[in-house]
Amino acid sequence: MNSHEIIQIENEHTSGVYAKQPLAFVRGQGAVLWDVEGNAYLDCSSGHGVANLGHAHPRISAALAEQSTRLITLFETFPNDQRAQLMEKLTRLAPGLERVFFCNSGTEAVEAALKFARLSTGRQGIVAAMRGFHGRTLGALSATWNKNYREPFLPLVPQFTHVPYNKAHALEKVVTDETAAVILEAVQGEGGVYPAAPGYLETAERICRNHGALLIIDEVQTGFCRTGKMFAYQHSRITPDLLCCAKSLAGGLPIGAVLIGTRVQHLTPGTHGSTFGGNPLACAAGLASLSVMEEEHLARQAAEKGAYLMAKLQQIDSALVREVRGQGLMIGIELKEKVSPYLKALQEKHILALNAGMTVIRLLPPLVITYEQLDTLAEALNDVLTQPLQAGPDGE
Repeated sequence: MNSHEIIQIENEHTSGVYAKQPLAFVRGQGAVLWDVEGNAYLDCSSGHGVANLGHAHPRISAALAEQSTRLITLFETFPNDQRAQLMEKLTRLAPGLERVFFCNSGTEAVEAALKFARLSTGRQGIVAAMRGFHGRTLGALSATWNKNYREPFLPLVPQFTHVPYNKAHALEKVVTDETAAVILEAVQGEGGVYPAAPGYLETAERICRNHGALLIIDEVQTGFCRTGKMFAYQHSRITPDLLCCAKSLAGGLPIGAVLIGTRVQHLTPGTHGSTFGGNPLACAAGLASLSVMEEEHLARQAAEKGAYLMAKLQQIDSALVREVRGQGLMIGIELKEKVSPYLKALQEKHILALNAGMTVIRLLPPLVITYEQLDTLAEALNDVLTQPLQAGPDGE
């Protein structure tokens, strides 16, 4: 099939919940995707933050090939070597979090963490942040701020309160002895790429401790070296009670996990579960992924490459740019107008990027991206943001 045929079939049969792009990709390697016709695109979205190791990493492919001949699925009531090793490695990477619940996605991890918090504390109240994004299932959606996601599905789960992010005094006002948990991103991703301010997470942890509430850190997008640490909360001096992970954990294979601290209690058989969670195939991919991250020092690479790219972007002399911000290789370029035409212009230069809200270009390149590719990205952004956009056939 050619690109036109693939796109036509998908448009005919798609559910309708995705805004389809006019590109059909069939192959990837590192930071590059190719369409059917062999056109190469620099992927600075990483599949919405999944491909931290790049596409089709040979270690992930080898792990999947080997494990698929041994055992693919096994419910977690039966122990398994791959799952046991992944549990051990994850808890080593996040000291103080000694237990793991496996699932299949970020929103599932958030749902589990919210349930665990309510079960453990016997309380109902959840405090989340404005601009925060935690998923699209009902519990996770209740913690999400954007009204465009929320309003079609009202009423949502009750007793969720939202306060401004990075405003410790706002947390002080709403967290009480009836609060089960506070849920925060270490860097707000979809909300605009806003890193936690110095001391903010420490203050949030203290407030939770003072009231007997649990602290949930959502690292679905920020986890696994993206920000220059294995987990973004490790830029601070905290130990969350519940840590939500997914996206890049298994190198592209669906997986989610909640890492669980000692203050979380009452998790007994039957209180939660997942048919596919912790399956040996996904766990084998997770083990391979974490091994590559450690052996290739991807956290350090993300920090160094992120600083390099940030410096390049801050040199762009454009009246359009309001601010460049981020952490590691999670970078947002806030414009003074909507970003959609600029994302389209980048795509025409064979660069794939994301939005974060209406006015922020979000860059989430694979951590294995080369410096030459970073230069290509910076040059393309400079061109797009400093030169008049070419009008399309419809005048846009």
